[in-house]
Amino acid sequence: MYKATNMLSVIKRGITKLREDIKVIYDKDPAATNIVEVILCYPGLHALIAYRLAHRIYKWHIPLIPRMISYITRIITGIEIHPAAKIGHRFFIDHGEGVVIGETSEIGDDVLIYQQVTLGGTGKEHGKRHPTIGNNVIIGAGAKVLGSIFIGDNVRVGAGSVVIEDVPCNSTVVGVPGRVVSRDETECEEILMHNHIPDPIRIELEKIKTEVANISEKLNN
Repeated sequence: MYKATNMLSVIKRGITKLREDIKVIYDKDPAATNIVEVILCYPGLHALIAYRLAHRIYKWHIPLIPRMISYITRIITGIEIHPAAKIGHRFFIDHGEGVVIGETSEIGDDVLIYQQVTLGGTGKEHGKRHPTIGNNVIIGAGAKVLGSIFIGDNVRVGAGSVVIEDVPCNSTVVGVPGRVVSRDETECEEILMHNHIPDPIRIELEKIKTEVANISEKLNN
C-alpha cells in the first residue's frame, strides 16, 4: 500500500512539473502556438522529460539504464543531459541542438538556455567539476560555462561567451573569456537583447585611443 501511494505521489509531481515545463514554453517562446505543437515539436521538452525519468532512476541507484536513456535522448534530440545533474523548476531549452549539461551541474529555477550551450568541466578532476547556475538566468546561444563555478541569480550570458570564473548576481557577461560588462544591483532585464550587449574589447580600445589622443595633444602643445 505504501509503495503504491509513494508511486502515485511521484506521478503527481511529474505531472505538475510537466505542466510547468509546457507553460514556460508558452511564456518564453512567441513561436509556441498550441499545446499539440509544443508536445510534439519541442526537443527541449522531450529531453527534459527523458532527463526527469533518468534522474529518478539514477536516484534509485539503478545502474546503466539512466545513461542509456540519456544516450538515446541525445540521438533523438541533440541534447545531452547527464542523469546526475540537478535541474530546478521551469527550465527551458530553446531550439536545443548541441546542448550539453554535465554530471555535477546544478541549475536553479526559471533558467533559459539556447542551442549549443555547454555546462561542462575543465579537466579530469573528480568531485564537483561543473557549474552551478542560479535562478532566473539566461545563457545565450553557443555559450560555454566551464568548471566548478557559480553563476549568480538574474545573470545574462551573451552568445558565444566562454565563462570560466564566478559571475555575481544581476550581471551581464560577454566575451572570451567572459567579462562582466554591466551590473545592476536590483535586477537585470527579463530578456537577453544580444544586439544591445556592449563589446568589452571595443570599449577598451576606445579608451586607449582616447588616452593616446590626449597624450599626443599634450606633446604637440
